[in-house]
Amino acid sequence: MLEFYGTPVASRLLLGTSRYPSPVILADAVQASGSDVVTVSLRRETAGGKSGGAFFDLIRSLGVRILPNTAGCHSVSEAVLTAKMAREVFATDWIKLEVIGHHDTLQPDVFALVEAARILSDDGFRVFPYTTDDLVVAERLLDAGCQVLMPWCAPIGSAAGPQNVPALRAMRHHFPDVPLIVDAGIGRPSHACRVMELGFDAVLLNTAVAGAGDPVVMASAFASAITAGRDAYLADPLEPRDMAVPSTPVIGKAVFA
Repeated sequence: MLEFYGTPVASRLLLGTSRYPSPVILADAVQASGSDVVTVSLRRETAGGKSGGAFFDLIRSLGVRILPNTAGCHSVSEAVLTAKMAREVFATDWIKLEVIGHHDTLQPDVFALVEAARILSDDGFRVFPYTTDDLVVAERLLDAGCQVLMPWCAPIGSAAGPQNVPALRAMRHHFPDVPLIVDAGIGRPSHACRVMELGFDAVLLNTAVAGAGDPVVMASAFASAITAGRDAYLADPLEPRDMAVPSTPVIGKAVFA
């Protein structure tokens, strides 16, 4: 079974909780996804005023593990403070660490990310860092105390799907024993299936479900795709070939003069 920081996780689909059409649809989508870990942005929800408390009560009622995140943070100090607030609110030392460095692409500031990861790890947090597919950055994050890595496959909310498959494949091969969760950029179930076929351990997504015409059906579709992708990876699929290979045996074929 998949484990994060020694904690077993039943589902390989982690689901975000923002921008759903209604609380009821959010709850139904989480149930349809089978996810047992959901992410929550402390800053985004508390910015909503009194509605924030009702939202947190809803999340707690779902019976899933909460992975707070530092979405919207653009500096080490912001991210560390938000993480500490989240620990108090949700009584968990898990934190999805985001330190955004570019306003247009929402690409992580990898330098600040490593620094914040080290500070939080030293303070007892179990850090899930949202990062790029760069192997050197990944090494630095592991050195900082992270035991899980969350590389993007495309910019947040872009729904573009895997943009650099060779880099993702290299990350999987370079860190065979590290839990790897593809986070950001997945738009369709086929995208999720593709990265799972590469051997990634899980997928975290939000917009692809919350922004769908029917979030509940889409959540179920993603759950099926992730299971299919994982099964395909374990089955050792054929690699693409440069030429045709007959599926019918040639030996023993009748020859007519």
